[in-house]
Parts: sequence; structure tokens; C-alpha cells
Amino acid sequence: MFASFMINAWEAATIVAAVAGVVGFFTVLRGAAFAAHSLPNGAFAGAAGAVLIGANTILGLGVFSLAGAGMIAALGRRARSDVATALTIVLMLAFGDLFLSRTSEYAPEIFSLLFGEVLGVSTSKLGPTALIAAVCIVAVVVLYRPLMLSSVAPEVAQARGINPRLMDLAFLLVVALVTTMAVPVVGSLLIFSLLIGPPAAARSSTNRPLAAMGLSVVFALVTVWVAIAASYETELPIGFFVGATSAFAYAMGRTWSAWRPAGTKKGQTGLQVRAALGDLSDADLADRALR
Repeated sequence: MFASFMINAWEAATIVAAVAGVVGFFTVLRGAAFAAHSLPNGAFAGAAGAVLIGANTILGLGVFSLAGAGMIAALGRRARSDVATALTIVLMLAFGDLFLSRTSEYAPEIFSLLFGEVLGVSTSKLGPTALIAAVCIVAVVVLYRPLMLSSVAPEVAQARGINPRLMDLAFLLVVALVTTMAVPVVGSLLIFSLLIGPPAAARSSTNRPLAAMGLSVVFALVTVWVAIAASYETELPIGFFVGATSAFAYAMGRTWSAWRPAGTKKGQTGLQVRAALGDLSDADLADRALR
């Protein structure tokens, strides 16, 4: 399980899970699950196009992921976000179909881009994966306060000068970077599981945002570690264990949420700006959120 050829798998999966836990927290908080599903599934078309022209697949993934994020943000100004997201994934998949029809060399890679190749991660992929992961974490740290405020109290955020469109675009670009980083490692379908399952479980377990984000990372790490170990021992697909463990974690979180004392539950969102930024008055809350 810890043989030399497995070290890359453990390292790459750990990096992806940690970033997915952080970004997934805001994905769940902002109700952006559809976008988190659409960008990875549509971005694989970029990898198909890259192979068609002889370019690097990560470059193709990045271009299509970022373009998809921009398209969702732009169309969302005049339409509902779910419609904009649906139109984006339809267009991206249409291009994917076109690219796949023009080459016969790409077919063997489709499965790995959809379901990942964690056990086959090469050393050359670790560097780009770690670099993009670092960029994602830094972006979340920089955007944390305005992103939190716009997620939980959009009216207060807008009143204090935070542009909701800009926050939407910034967050979607971060999700696009996560897609570029994770799809070559865990696949487009499995990164969706990591972006939703563990963060949803964490949000159900605590009302405090920073604690929930930390739990989200822990749950995501446990999910991929259990999946790798179970897959190695049973020779069953990693995707099965990732999806099953994520669903189990969410079920446990919901169970805990239902049984914990009513006094610990706060409002409909379950996560308040006060908990995110400290025990402040409403006026000070908005001011300090932008400092």
C-alpha cells in the first residue's frame, strides 16, 4: 500500500482533497453545486481539443475551465444562474463531441479523465498540481471575508460596496482552477464528490465557518485515504469508495444535525457572518468584513 509506486498517489490525492475541502465549503455555502458539477464535466472537452492539436491536456483543461467560469458569470447577469450553467455545459460538451469525433487517439484517455487515475499519477504531475493548489488556497485566503459576507448576507455585502457579480466570477475562477488541478488526478466525476460530500457533511456538523472548513478538509482527506486503501486491498474502483464514503459522511452529518441540541442551531443557513468574523455588532460586522 505504501510501496514507492503508491507514494505519488497518496501525495496527489492528499493535495486535491485538501483544496477540495476548502473550496467545497464555499461551493456548498453559496449553493453552487451545479457549477461545481458542470465545470469539471465540461472541461474534459478542453483536454480532448488539446490532444487533437498536440498540446498539453492540462492546458486544454485550464482554458476550457476558465472560459466556462467566465461564461457562467457573464450569462448569469441576464438569466438565472442554473440556466447559464446548463447552457455552458451544453456548449462545452458539444465541443467535446466535435473534438472526439476528429481523433482516434483520445479514446483511451476518456475513462481516466472522467474517473481519474490516482494510482497512475506520475511524478511530473505533482509539481503542477501542487502549484495550482497553492494558488487556489491563496485566492480563498485573500477573498475569504468578502466571499463569506456575500455568501451569507448578500444584501449587507452589496450595501458595503462588495460587487456580487465580481464575487461570483472570482469564486467560479477558483473552481475552474480546482478543476484544472484535480481532473487529471481524480477525474471530473470524483472531484464533484469531493467538492460536495465532505463540505456538506462539515456544514451539517457545526455552525462555525472556520471549524466547518477545517472539518471539510478532514472529511475530504479521510475520504480519499479510505478510498485509496480500500481500492488497493479489494481491487475495486476508487470512484466507488470516494462516492460511497462522501455520501456516508454527509448522512452522518445530517444525523448529527438532527440530534444535536436545538440551542446550537443558528438560523436557516446554519452559518452566520457573526460566527465567521467574530462576535461583533451588525454595524461593525460589515465594516470589519472589508478590512
